[in-house]
Amino acid sequence: MAYALTGARIFTGEHWLDDHAVIIDGAHIADVVPHAETAAHERRDLGGGLLAPGFIDVQVNGGGGALLNGNPSVETVRTIARAHRRFGTVGLLPTVITDAPVVISSAVESVSRAMAEGEPGVLGIHIEGPFLDVARKGAHAARFIREMEEMDADEIIRFAARCPVMLTLAPNRVKPALVQRLAQAGVLVSLGHSDGTYAEAQLALAAGAAAFTHLYNAMSQMNGREPGMVGAALADPNSYVGLIADGHHVHEAALCVALAAKDLSRMMLITDAMPTAAGGPDRFMLQGREVTRRNGRLELSDGTLAGSDLTMDAAVRHCVQALGLDLATALRLASLNPARFFRRAHELGRIAPGFLASLVHLDQELNVTQTWINGA
Repeated sequence: MAYALTGARIFTGEHWLDDHAVIIDGAHIADVVPHAETAAHERRDLGGGLLAPGFIDVQVNGGGGALLNGNPSVETVRTIARAHRRFGTVGLLPTVITDAPVVISSAVESVSRAMAEGEPGVLGIHIEGPFLDVARKGAHAARFIREMEEMDADEIIRFAARCPVMLTLAPNRVKPALVQRLAQAGVLVSLGHSDGTYAEAQLALAAGAAAFTHLYNAMSQMNGREPGMVGAALADPNSYVGLIADGHHVHEAALCVALAAKDLSRMMLITDAMPTAAGGPDRFMLQGREVTRRNGRLELSDGTLAGSDLTMDAAVRHCVQALGLDLATALRLASLNPARFFRRAHELGRIAPGFLASLVHLDQELNVTQTWINGA
Protein backbone atom coordinates (compact mmCIF):
# COMPACT_ATOMS: atom_id res chain seq x y z
CA MET A 1 0.00 0.00 0.00
CA ALA A 2 1.44 3.35 -1.05
CA TYR A 3 1.72 6.08 1.58
CA ALA A 4 2.58 9.78 1.62
CA LEU A 5 5.33 11.43 3.68
CA THR A 6 4.05 14.91 4.49
CA GLY A 7 4.85 17.87 6.71
CA ALA A 8 8.52 18.42 5.85
CA ARG A 9 10.33 20.66 3.43
CA ILE A 10 11.74 18.51 0.62
CA PHE A 11 15.17 18.69 -0.96
CA THR A 12 15.02 16.65 -4.16
CA GLY A 13 18.76 16.57 -4.70
CA GLU A 14 18.44 19.49 -7.07
CA HIS A 15 15.97 21.98 -5.59
CA TRP A 16 13.67 22.69 -2.63
CA LEU A 17 9.92 22.04 -2.48
CA ASP A 18 7.49 23.38 0.09
CA ASP A 19 3.97 22.05 0.71
CA HIS A 20 4.72 18.84 -1.18
CA ALA A 21 4.67 15.16 -0.27
CA VAL A 22 6.63 12.09 -1.30
CA ILE A 23 4.51 9.09 -2.32
CA ILE A 24 6.25 5.81 -1.50
CA ASP A 25 5.08 2.56 -3.06
CA GLY A 26 7.12 -0.45 -1.99
CA ALA A 27 10.84 0.17 -2.41
CA HIS A 28 10.44 3.13 -4.75
CA ILE A 29 9.25 6.71 -4.91
CA ALA A 30 6.03 6.72 -6.90
CA ASP A 31 5.64 10.50 -7.12
CA VAL A 32 6.32 13.88 -5.57
CA VAL A 33 3.08 15.88 -5.47
CA PRO A 34 1.54 18.97 -3.89
CA HIS A 35 0.15 18.22 -0.44
CA ALA A 36 -3.38 18.82 -1.71
CA GLU A 37 -3.06 15.76 -3.98
CA THR A 38 -2.41 13.24 -1.18
CA ALA A 39 -6.01 12.60 -0.08
CA ALA A 40 -6.06 9.13 -1.66
CA HIS A 41 -3.05 7.96 0.36
CA GLU A 42 -2.27 7.19 3.97
CA ARG A 43 -0.49 10.28 5.28
CA ARG A 44 2.50 10.06 7.58
CA ASP A 45 3.17 13.53 8.95
CA LEU A 46 6.84 14.21 9.65
CA GLY A 47 6.02 17.27 11.71
CA GLY A 48 8.44 19.69 10.11
CA GLY A 49 12.16 19.48 9.39
CA LEU A 50 13.44 18.48 5.98
CA LEU A 51 13.32 15.34 3.88
CA ALA A 52 16.36 14.66 1.69
CA PRO A 53 18.01 11.87 -0.27
CA GLY A 54 19.78 9.53 2.15
CA PHE A 55 23.53 9.75 2.58
CA ILE A 56 26.03 7.56 0.71
CA ASP A 57 29.44 6.93 2.27
CA VAL A 58 32.14 5.23 0.20
CA GLN A 59 34.66 4.82 3.03
CA VAL A 60 33.46 3.17 6.25
CA ASN A 61 35.98 1.06 8.17
CA GLY A 62 33.67 0.45 11.10
CA GLY A 63 30.97 1.68 13.43
CA GLY A 64 28.90 0.66 16.41
CA GLY A 65 31.93 -1.08 17.92
CA ALA A 66 32.67 -3.21 14.84
CA LEU A 67 35.75 -3.08 12.58
CA LEU A 68 35.85 -4.89 9.24
CA ASN A 69 39.58 -5.61 9.51
CA GLY A 70 39.17 -6.90 13.06
CA ASN A 71 36.50 -9.45 12.16
CA PRO A 72 35.78 -9.60 8.41
CA SER A 73 32.47 -11.42 8.80
CA VAL A 74 28.93 -10.94 7.52
CA GLU A 75 27.84 -10.03 11.05
CA THR A 76 30.44 -7.23 11.15
CA VAL A 77 29.16 -5.89 7.83
CA ARG A 78 25.61 -5.93 9.22
CA THR A 79 26.65 -4.18 12.43
CA ILE A 80 28.44 -1.40 10.54
CA ALA A 81 25.56 -0.82 8.14
CA ARG A 82 22.94 -0.82 10.89
CA ALA A 83 24.96 1.52 13.12
CA HIS A 84 25.43 4.13 10.40
CA ARG A 85 21.89 4.00 9.04
CA ARG A 86 20.70 5.58 12.32
CA PHE A 87 22.68 8.63 11.20
CA GLY A 88 21.15 8.88 7.75
CA THR A 89 23.46 6.63 5.73
CA VAL A 90 21.39 4.63 3.24
CA GLY A 91 24.29 3.29 1.18
CA LEU A 92 27.88 2.55 2.15
CA LEU A 93 31.04 0.72 1.21
CA PRO A 94 32.42 -1.28 4.14
CA THR A 95 36.13 -0.62 3.92
CA VAL A 96 39.00 -3.01 4.56
CA ILE A 97 42.41 -1.39 4.91
CA THR A 98 45.89 -2.79 4.24
CA ASP A 99 46.13 -6.25 5.81
CA ALA A 100 47.04 -9.87 5.18
CA PRO A 101 45.56 -11.29 1.94
CA VAL A 102 43.26 -13.65 3.87
CA VAL A 103 41.69 -10.71 5.72
CA ILE A 104 41.00 -8.82 2.50
CA SER A 105 39.56 -11.85 0.71
CA SER A 106 37.39 -12.66 3.75
CA ALA A 107 36.10 -9.09 3.77
CA VAL A 108 35.14 -9.33 0.10
CA GLU A 109 33.42 -12.66 0.72
CA SER A 110 31.46 -11.24 3.67
CA VAL A 111 30.36 -8.09 1.84
CA SER A 112 29.30 -10.19 -1.15
CA ARG A 113 27.27 -12.48 1.12
CA ALA A 114 25.68 -9.55 2.96
CA MET A 115 24.58 -8.08 -0.36
CA ALA A 116 23.25 -11.45 -1.57
CA GLU A 117 21.29 -11.78 1.67
CA GLY A 118 19.76 -8.35 1.12
CA GLU A 119 21.36 -6.39 3.94
CA PRO A 120 19.98 -2.86 3.39
CA GLY A 121 22.44 -0.20 2.39
CA VAL A 122 25.48 -2.35 1.53
CA LEU A 123 26.54 -1.28 -1.97
CA GLY A 124 29.95 -2.92 -2.40
CA ILE A 125 33.40 -2.86 -0.81
CA HIS A 126 36.24 -0.35 -0.61
CA ILE A 127 39.67 -2.00 -0.49
CA GLU A 128 42.12 0.62 0.79
CA GLY A 129 45.54 -0.86 0.12
CA PRO A 130 47.78 -2.79 0.34
CA PHE A 131 49.23 -1.27 -2.85
CA LEU A 132 50.26 1.98 -1.17
CA ASP A 133 53.33 4.10 -0.55
CA VAL A 134 55.04 3.43 2.79
CA ALA A 135 56.11 7.08 2.88
CA ARG A 136 52.43 8.05 3.27
CA LYS A 137 51.12 5.00 5.11
CA GLY A 138 49.27 6.90 7.85
CA ALA A 139 47.80 4.30 10.21
CA HIS A 140 48.26 1.46 7.68
CA ALA A 141 50.63 -1.28 8.83
CA ALA A 142 53.87 -1.07 6.83
CA ARG A 143 54.43 -4.84 7.06
CA PHE A 144 51.48 -5.50 4.74
CA ILE A 145 52.19 -2.78 2.13
CA ARG A 146 53.50 -4.07 -1.19
CA GLU A 147 53.62 -3.31 -4.89
CA MET A 148 50.95 -4.67 -7.19
CA GLU A 149 51.74 -7.58 -9.49
CA GLU A 150 49.71 -8.94 -12.38
CA MET A 151 48.33 -11.70 -10.17
CA ASP A 152 47.11 -9.08 -7.69
CA ALA A 153 45.22 -7.29 -10.44
CA ASP A 154 43.74 -10.64 -11.48
CA GLU A 155 42.46 -11.19 -7.94
CA ILE A 156 40.96 -7.69 -7.62
CA ILE A 157 39.15 -8.24 -10.93
CA ARG A 158 37.80 -11.55 -9.60
CA PHE A 159 36.61 -9.69 -6.50
CA ALA A 160 34.84 -7.15 -8.73
CA ALA A 161 32.95 -9.99 -10.42
CA ARG A 162 31.43 -10.80 -7.01
CA CYS A 163 30.52 -7.29 -5.83
CA PRO A 164 31.29 -3.68 -6.82
CA VAL A 165 34.83 -2.70 -5.79
CA MET A 166 36.49 0.62 -5.06
CA LEU A 167 40.27 0.27 -4.70
CA THR A 168 42.64 2.85 -3.24
CA LEU A 169 46.19 2.59 -4.54
CA ALA A 170 49.32 4.75 -4.80
CA PRO A 171 49.98 5.86 -8.40
CA ASN A 172 53.75 5.90 -7.79
CA ARG A 173 53.65 2.25 -6.70
CA VAL A 174 51.27 0.77 -9.30
CA LYS A 175 52.00 0.74 -13.02
CA PRO A 176 49.55 2.66 -15.23
CA ALA A 177 48.96 -0.48 -17.28
CA LEU A 178 47.60 -2.23 -14.18
CA VAL A 179 45.43 0.77 -13.33
CA GLN A 180 44.03 0.56 -16.86
CA ARG A 181 43.31 -3.17 -16.52
CA LEU A 182 41.44 -2.59 -13.27
CA ALA A 183 39.44 0.35 -14.58
CA GLN A 184 38.45 -1.48 -17.76
CA ALA A 185 37.22 -4.37 -15.60
CA GLY A 186 34.89 -2.02 -13.73
CA VAL A 187 36.96 -1.39 -10.60
CA LEU A 188 36.64 2.17 -9.30
CA VAL A 189 40.28 3.11 -8.81
CA SER A 190 41.00 5.88 -6.30
CA LEU A 191 44.41 7.43 -5.68
CA GLY A 192 45.71 7.89 -2.16
CA HIS A 193 48.31 7.14 0.51
CA SER A 194 50.98 8.31 -1.89
CA ASP A 195 53.97 10.63 -2.03
CA GLY A 196 53.63 10.57 -5.80
CA THR A 197 54.25 13.49 -8.11
CA TYR A 198 51.69 15.42 -10.12
CA ALA A 199 52.93 13.63 -13.25
CA GLU A 200 52.51 10.19 -11.68
CA ALA A 201 48.96 11.04 -10.63
CA GLN A 202 48.24 12.29 -14.14
CA LEU A 203 49.39 8.98 -15.63
CA ALA A 204 47.05 7.07 -13.34
CA LEU A 205 44.14 9.38 -14.21
CA ALA A 206 44.82 8.91 -17.91
CA ALA A 207 44.80 5.14 -17.31
CA GLY A 208 41.31 5.31 -15.77
CA ALA A 209 41.61 6.25 -12.10
CA ALA A 210 38.36 7.91 -11.05
CA ALA A 211 38.93 9.51 -7.63
CA PHE A 212 41.24 10.65 -4.84
CA THR A 213 40.91 9.17 -1.36
CA HIS A 214 40.55 11.61 1.58
CA LEU A 215 41.98 14.75 -0.02
CA TYR A 216 45.01 16.29 1.76
CA ASN A 217 45.45 13.30 4.08
CA ALA A 218 48.27 10.83 3.43
CA MET A 219 49.30 12.37 0.12
CA SER A 220 51.96 14.71 -1.31
CA GLN A 221 50.96 18.34 -0.85
CA MET A 222 50.85 21.15 -3.39
CA ASN A 223 53.50 23.80 -3.81
CA GLY A 224 54.45 26.18 -6.57
CA ARG A 225 56.91 23.94 -8.38
CA GLU A 226 55.40 20.52 -7.69
CA PRO A 227 51.60 20.34 -7.45
CA GLY A 228 51.76 16.83 -6.02
CA MET A 229 48.73 14.63 -5.40
CA VAL A 230 46.69 17.47 -3.94
CA GLY A 231 47.32 19.64 -6.97
CA ALA A 232 46.43 16.79 -9.32
CA ALA A 233 43.17 16.22 -7.48
CA LEU A 234 42.15 19.87 -7.57
CA ALA A 235 43.22 20.47 -11.16
CA ASP A 236 41.57 17.44 -12.74
CA PRO A 237 38.02 18.27 -13.91
CA ASN A 238 36.68 14.73 -14.04
CA SER A 239 37.85 12.83 -10.96
CA TYR A 240 35.96 12.71 -7.67
CA VAL A 241 37.48 13.76 -4.36
CA GLY A 242 36.61 12.47 -0.90
CA LEU A 243 36.62 14.92 2.02
CA ILE A 244 36.70 14.10 5.74
CA ALA A 245 34.92 17.13 7.22
CA ASP A 246 35.36 16.50 10.94
CA GLY A 247 37.48 19.44 12.08
CA HIS A 248 40.48 17.17 12.71
CA HIS A 249 41.66 15.73 9.39
CA VAL A 250 41.66 18.95 7.36
CA HIS A 251 41.73 22.61 8.41
CA GLU A 252 38.52 24.46 7.57
CA ALA A 253 40.42 26.92 5.37
CA ALA A 254 41.94 24.06 3.36
CA LEU A 255 38.49 22.53 2.89
CA CYS A 256 37.20 25.89 1.66
CA VAL A 257 40.09 26.15 -0.80
CA ALA A 258 39.27 22.71 -2.20
CA LEU A 259 35.58 23.53 -2.48
CA ALA A 260 36.41 26.76 -4.30
CA ALA A 261 38.94 25.16 -6.65
CA LYS A 262 37.13 22.00 -7.70
CA ASP A 263 33.84 21.47 -9.49
CA LEU A 264 31.44 20.93 -6.59
CA SER A 265 29.71 18.12 -8.45
CA ARG A 266 32.96 16.13 -8.09
CA MET A 267 33.30 16.56 -4.31
CA MET A 268 31.89 14.02 -1.87
CA LEU A 269 31.82 13.69 1.89
CA ILE A 270 33.19 10.52 3.45
CA THR A 271 33.56 9.49 7.07
CA ASP A 272 36.53 7.07 7.12
CA ALA A 273 34.67 5.94 10.25
CA MET A 274 36.14 3.52 12.77
CA PRO A 275 34.42 1.41 15.49
CA THR A 276 34.01 4.38 17.84
CA ALA A 277 31.63 6.06 15.38
CA ALA A 278 27.85 5.63 15.47
CA GLY A 279 27.72 4.57 19.10
CA GLY A 280 30.98 2.67 19.57
CA PRO A 281 33.49 2.62 22.47
CA ASP A 282 36.31 5.08 23.14
CA ARG A 283 39.04 2.53 22.39
CA PHE A 284 39.62 -0.32 19.96
CA MET A 285 42.48 -2.41 18.61
CA LEU A 286 43.74 -1.95 15.05
CA GLN A 287 46.09 -4.75 14.00
CA GLY A 288 47.54 -5.00 17.50
CA ARG A 289 47.73 -1.25 18.13
CA GLU A 290 45.39 0.63 20.42
CA VAL A 291 43.41 3.51 18.97
CA THR A 292 41.91 6.03 21.40
CA ARG A 293 39.21 8.65 20.95
CA ARG A 294 40.25 12.00 22.41
CA ASN A 295 37.89 14.95 21.92
CA GLY A 296 36.52 13.43 18.73
CA ARG A 297 39.97 12.62 17.32
CA LEU A 298 41.16 9.02 16.87
CA GLU A 299 44.88 8.50 17.53
CA LEU A 300 47.50 5.80 17.76
CA SER A 301 49.87 6.08 20.71
CA ASP A 302 52.24 8.25 18.65
CA GLY A 303 49.47 10.71 17.76
CA THR A 304 48.92 9.43 14.20
CA LEU A 305 45.34 9.88 13.04
CA ALA A 306 43.66 6.49 12.64
CA GLY A 307 40.39 7.02 10.80
CA SER A 308 37.58 9.11 12.22
CA ASP A 309 34.76 9.22 14.73
CA LEU A 310 32.50 10.79 12.12
CA THR A 311 28.98 10.07 10.88
CA MET A 312 27.60 11.53 7.67
CA ASP A 313 25.05 13.78 9.36
CA ALA A 314 27.85 15.31 11.44
CA ALA A 315 29.87 15.90 8.27
CA VAL A 316 26.92 17.73 6.71
CA ARG A 317 26.50 19.85 9.85
CA HIS A 318 30.22 20.67 9.86
CA CYS A 319 30.07 21.86 6.25
CA VAL A 320 27.11 24.13 6.99
CA GLN A 321 28.07 25.39 10.43
CA ALA A 322 31.87 25.57 10.25
CA LEU A 323 32.48 26.14 6.54
CA GLY A 324 29.42 28.24 5.73
CA LEU A 325 28.45 25.97 2.85
CA ASP A 326 24.86 26.28 1.74
CA LEU A 327 22.71 23.37 2.86
CA ALA A 328 21.73 22.21 -0.62
CA THR A 329 25.39 21.86 -1.63
CA ALA A 330 26.28 20.05 1.59
CA LEU A 331 23.44 17.59 1.05
CA ARG A 332 24.57 16.92 -2.53
CA LEU A 333 28.10 16.25 -1.28
CA ALA A 334 26.61 13.59 0.99
CA SER A 335 24.17 11.98 -1.44
CA LEU A 336 23.94 12.82 -5.14
CA ASN A 337 27.67 13.20 -5.76
CA PRO A 338 28.74 9.87 -4.21
CA ALA A 339 25.81 8.22 -6.01
CA ARG A 340 27.19 9.54 -9.30
CA PHE A 341 30.70 8.39 -8.44
CA PHE A 342 29.50 4.91 -7.53
CA ARG A 343 27.38 4.62 -10.70
CA ARG A 344 24.09 4.55 -8.81
CA ALA A 345 22.77 8.01 -9.71
CA HIS A 346 19.93 6.42 -11.69
CA GLU A 347 18.33 5.24 -8.42
CA LEU A 348 19.99 7.02 -5.48
CA GLY A 349 20.77 10.62 -4.57
CA ARG A 350 17.46 12.16 -5.67
CA ILE A 351 13.86 12.30 -4.56
CA ALA A 352 12.07 11.70 -7.84
CA PRO A 353 9.63 9.17 -9.34
CA GLY A 354 11.26 5.81 -10.00
CA PHE A 355 14.15 6.34 -7.56
CA LEU A 356 14.63 4.12 -4.54
CA ALA A 357 12.86 5.41 -1.45
CA SER A 358 16.15 5.76 0.44
CA LEU A 359 15.66 8.94 2.42
CA VAL A 360 16.65 10.83 5.54
CA HIS A 361 14.53 13.14 7.68
CA LEU A 362 16.44 15.88 9.52
CA ASP A 363 15.24 18.31 12.15
CA GLN A 364 16.00 22.04 12.04
CA GLU A 365 19.42 21.43 13.66
CA LEU A 366 20.22 18.82 10.98
CA ASN A 367 20.01 15.88 13.36
CA VAL A 368 18.60 12.66 11.92
CA THR A 369 15.16 11.65 13.13
CA GLN A 370 14.32 8.89 10.63
CA THR A 371 15.99 6.94 7.82
CA TRP A 372 14.37 4.85 5.08
CA ILE A 373 16.19 2.36 2.87
CA ASN A 374 14.25 1.04 -0.11
CA GLY A 375 11.01 2.25 1.45
CA ALA A 376 11.55 0.54 4.82
